[in-house]
Amino acid sequence: MTKSSFATILGLISVSLLCVFCQSTPDATGAQPSSTTTVPFTPVVYDFETTPTWSDEFDYTGLPDAKKWGYDVGGNGWGNNEKQYYTKDRQENARVEGGKLIIEARKESFGSNAYTSARLVTKNKADWTYGRFVIRAKLPQGVGSWPAIWMLATDQSYSDTYWPDNGEIDIMEHVGFDQGRVHFSIHCKAYNHIIGTQRTANMMVNDASQAFHDYRLDWTPEKIVGYIDDQKYFEFANQKLSWKEWPFDKKFHLLLNIAVGGNWGGQKGIDDSIFPQRMEVEYVRVYKVK
Repeated sequence: MTKSSFATILGLISVSLLCVFCQSTPDATGAQPSSTTTVPFTPVVYDFETTPTWSDEFDYTGLPDAKKWGYDVGGNGWGNNEKQYYTKDRQENARVEGGKLIIEARKESFGSNAYTSARLVTKNKADWTYGRFVIRAKLPQGVGSWPAIWMLATDQSYSDTYWPDNGEIDIMEHVGFDQGRVHFSIHCKAYNHIIGTQRTANMMVNDASQAFHDYRLDWTPEKIVGYIDDQKYFEFANQKLSWKEWPFDKKFHLLLNIAVGGNWGGQKGIDDSIFPQRMEVEYVRVYKVK
């Protein structure tokens, strides 16, 4: 054996002994070091209570329950060049009959407006952060109609601009010139229709104006998901960046309304022959996140 070969063998033996020593050397406490284990990431999965924590079953007659519903009132265009005047405590525009809430848009002069309607809100009567929201409704139809089931922030928590910075969740929107196509959208500082970045999806519901359907929102700290009759068609995840992408960690309230015309609803004009038009609601149910 050459000297160089002998030296190589001694070096390998030394390295092997050193590795064994390192693997078996206790730490400063005298404990044997443990091996490193990688724990797989498990996303948080949320579920919802099966009994509503808030609901209106519309099992009464007359004006909507004042303990649950208030009104947005006026005819100033509502930021969308809408043509209706939203009235208050007027059964021609909002009433409960036959076990259903009726919101009715009418062709009639009211102040300086040529149409009337109603916009019911739960603001400061019922406000929520997260939950499952199920609204069973039958929609109006006809060019110029623009019904909506949606949510807005109850407080101005972010920035000096209320909208879109504090968020909007559109559980259901339908414009009469595109009959049967139902939309779900969210709007915020980073994602909104003014700058063309809104997050949205749509689904055809051919009998939306002839039959009742469940329009549903599942809202958790992780995501916002939209359904029609339990069929998911929209999902928006919390990117965990800032309030500009996710202002949806504050209290929101529900709104139910029919607009007439407007920047979107009136894109193809308004067909006056369609009026009156109704949105009928069988129930509104809210379920708490477990």
